[in-house]
Amino acid sequence: MSRENCAKADDKPSLNKRQKKIQQLVRQQGFASIESLVQHFQKTPQTIRRDLNTLSQLGLLTRYHGGAGLPSSVRNVAYQERKIFCLEEKQRIANLLVQHIPNDASLFINIGTTNEQIAMALKDHDGLRVITNNLNVAYILSRYKNFEIIITGGVVRHRDRGITGEATLEFVNQFKVDYAIIGISGIENDGSLLDFDYREVKVAQAIMANSRAVYLAVDHSKFSRNAMVRLGHVSAVDAIFTDRALPENFVSIAAEAGTQLYVAD
Repeated sequence: MSRENCAKADDKPSLNKRQKKIQQLVRQQGFASIESLVQHFQKTPQTIRRDLNTLSQLGLLTRYHGGAGLPSSVRNVAYQERKIFCLEEKQRIANLLVQHIPNDASLFINIGTTNEQIAMALKDHDGLRVITNNLNVAYILSRYKNFEIIITGGVVRHRDRGITGEATLEFVNQFKVDYAIIGISGIENDGSLLDFDYREVKVAQAIMANSRAVYLAVDHSKFSRNAMVRLGHVSAVDAIFTDRALPENFVSIAAEAGTQLYVAD
């Protein structure tokens, strides 16, 4: 994925008016052909293809031969692509979130590329005890001698080194920690938190249930993104850390839920 689709803090939003309209049309129709979009917007096929590629890279649409349809709710973007997508935004989110983690605290950190950036940003902390089902996070944190790192049991996923399964659940349920730092694949307009793997979701739910405070780290591309497994509602989260101002409807939902919003701007 091209990093240019994640604008810097002082840039304009990455979608122009035409791209937003294309997204709206596809959501209404389920599929839109390049030919129909060329006629609708009176633009060249090359321009429409660039628009569709941008929307596809952001996870907002799925690119097909001859057009685009709704994004997949059953398959996530490959780990290596997610790792570099919106990297600067994830780093800003990480630097903001770690300011809310005190020294000598206990925390869960679950699966996600943003969480890996958070692990890197914790380097100046002292006396942390971290439980994680993310081998990438464990490796990063193992460099810091003043941390104690605990890895859950379970089955390791080859694609991203996440750990899930019944053994993971049993392990997590032994603890009660100060903070949970979680990631998510999508947030519905009604405040539903969504992901792709029900095994990962069950572990995340256990992590949230066994934490005194839950922090959600999520970049702007996850809002209104589809995924098939429901983790819960934003009301189960104490604070959301993101990189851009959120849609007004979601701000209202978060306010009603008592969820604090922090924007790394």
